[in-house]
Amino acid sequence: MSQLEKIYGVHAVQALLQHHPKRVKQIWLSEGRSEPRIQALLELAAQNRVQVGQAERRELDSWVEGVHQGVVAEVSPSQVWGEAMLDELLERTETPPLILVLDGVTDPHNLGACLRTADAAGATAVVIPKDKSATLTGVVRKVACGAAEVMPLVAVTNLARTLEKLQQRGLWVVGTAGEAEQEIYQQDLTGPLVMIMGAEGKGMRRLTREHCDFLVKLPMGGSVSSLNVSVATGVCLFEAVRQRQVKR
Repeated sequence: MSQLEKIYGVHAVQALLQHHPKRVKQIWLSEGRSEPRIQALLELAAQNRVQVGQAERRELDSWVEGVHQGVVAEVSPSQVWGEAMLDELLERTETPPLILVLDGVTDPHNLGACLRTADAAGATAVVIPKDKSATLTGVVRKVACGAAEVMPLVAVTNLARTLEKLQQRGLWVVGTAGEAEQEIYQQDLTGPLVMIMGAEGKGMRRLTREHCDFLVKLPMGGSVSSLNVSVATGVCLFEAVRQRQVKR
């Protein structure tokens, strides 16, 4: 099936057709799928002149790892943006920017969930290091439920240098750490903001931590010491959303 990427799941494929139809080269449906959301998908494909074929479900199973919902698309390779994209995004934004940084998150399910949450929170972009980090894959797109097609994902070579540049542009850098003295609810998150979430288990790297203006933590009242990074991301980003709405 060529070197094209395989994206799967109704929401992920639909989002591609809506936002980047030229990337979609072929759609495969499992035989017998005809419910309304599949019909809507077929209409989008027809509007964009994308060829649709049928295949047995077990054949689709062999193409991807995960629940494909009877929908698999062959698409041109994913677009991960470079550092220059950050400058462009900051120039375009009319409200205080909100940038999510994932410092070495390696689980594609967590990356997908964070992209989905970042989009829901109205974040400006998600930034990741180029090395030792999950990147856009079929699994990420499936978990993101379409957010991977609209939320800019920026991969940077040197995260510490990128943080310095963002600080020079007037953004405050807030890192999350379990040993921080201040809770996130005590921190002002209404201005231009970079929110850093550490890697699964290890947290932020030392150099990343040193570039933070503030360190915050989530209050943990139970027996566990930390939350899954995608859950913690949701709590932190939406606290920023809440504060900004109150200020407005």
